[in-house]
Amino acid sequence: MSLPDIFFTPEDVDRLRPDYDYAAHSDVNLDDLNSSFGLALHMHQPSIPAGTDDLGSAPVISNLQHMMEHQGIGDNHNAPVFLQCYQRMGEFIPSLVDRGKHPRIMLDYSGNLLWGLEQMGAHEAIDKLKTITCDRRYSPNTEWLGTMWSHAVATSTPVPDLKLHIMAWRRHFAAMFGEEACRRVKGFSPPEMHLPIHPDQCYEYIKALKDCGYQWLMVQEHTVENPDGSGIRNPHVPHRLVVRNSSGATVEIVVLIKTQGSDTKLVAQMQPYHEACSIGRQDWAGQAIPPCVIQIGDGENGGVMMNEFPRDYLKEFEHIGNSGTAALNGSEYLDLLYAKGVKAQDFAPVQPVSQHRIWNEMQEIGEPGSQALEQAIQRIHQRDQGFNLDRASWTSDRNWVEGYHDVLEPMVELSVKFHKKYDSVECCAHEQCRQAFFYLLLSQTSCFRYWGSGIWTDYAKELCRRGMSFC
Repeated sequence: MSLPDIFFTPEDVDRLRPDYDYAAHSDVNLDDLNSSFGLALHMHQPSIPAGTDDLGSAPVISNLQHMMEHQGIGDNHNAPVFLQCYQRMGEFIPSLVDRGKHPRIMLDYSGNLLWGLEQMGAHEAIDKLKTITCDRRYSPNTEWLGTMWSHAVATSTPVPDLKLHIMAWRRHFAAMFGEEACRRVKGFSPPEMHLPIHPDQCYEYIKALKDCGYQWLMVQEHTVENPDGSGIRNPHVPHRLVVRNSSGATVEIVVLIKTQGSDTKLVAQMQPYHEACSIGRQDWAGQAIPPCVIQIGDGENGGVMMNEFPRDYLKEFEHIGNSGTAALNGSEYLDLLYAKGVKAQDFAPVQPVSQHRIWNEMQEIGEPGSQALEQAIQRIHQRDQGFNLDRASWTSDRNWVEGYHDVLEPMVELSVKFHKKYDSVECCAHEQCRQAFFYLLLSQTSCFRYWGSGIWTDYAKELCRRGMSFC
């Protein structure tokens, strides 16, 4: 089996660091805007051991390929439609731009999916994506968002592995689309829109993003709060996520806030555009700026994305221009603000939800450090059994840790063994390390927990078993 190109070196971190100014290539003048909106499409297919009856010897293939080969089972008949969804922005964007229109789209594809398309020989899909990614005519219209290579949820991912996922995606993307295209990737779209609440965990996560060059993060509205614990009042303008760890160290990153839940109808039916049309400029960071209504949804899942999204996207962009209410991608919006003299340090600070309670408890304890932090969390939980650090994602009712110990325990064991044997990702020059690294990332895919027990749990255990055989 040929492995994906995910093995990076410290030199890659610096060489692939973002260095693109979207404002210099934009056809939008902020002075002409009352408001703006942004649309992002999230695409993912897990990699699974499948294709034979023996799980222990089955090759690792894309779930999309498995669906294609078994279209008579369940909803697998959707596989050809999914494949069309993965390539269709490579058709829509050139068609609109070449007719003088002003479309925008942000794309978030997991590394699993990109590799799966390569494995399947989906050359048409890849070529169409390359067109809107590599052809300079379309770079103002299409923005790629980075993500975790194997769609890992940060809270249930061992801290030492966070940067591995982040940089593996950048390395893979550069191998597919070129290093120049990779240096245009400035924003990050977290799997499941998840933001860790635990201060030490969130600090390491944001630090890893910053270390890898990311300049902004998309967050779900209910996963952040104001420093006083209150809810966000102006979600359609940029904020600063300020994260503090138990020792008092801080790291921060600009965030763009996605409102409401994960309803694909919001994207499919162009709700962000219609909402943006109803609002006007706001005083923010010392200037009157046009707000930006941001939404992200699965790009292929469900009838609305399969059928209504292409209909409404193409229809609306026939008349959406570059004045009044216009479409802007995330980095374009921020770079245009910066070009007008708006400074990121003037954005209002926010923090992960529930941290106000944690810091108040820490203040009562009266000392810093990880032990005091855990004591604070335990004291809050004793008074409030519903207090939880694992549910800050697109949905507030899904816990990404509780109930998944039969998967998380071998996953953590593999991570410990990997880092004990291979103290640096530079070891990936060796085949044994490459195999272990590959299975380590694959085992942490969120799907192996999202879909509950059964075959998906078995997939995860098998990937862990294979990884440990190389450690």
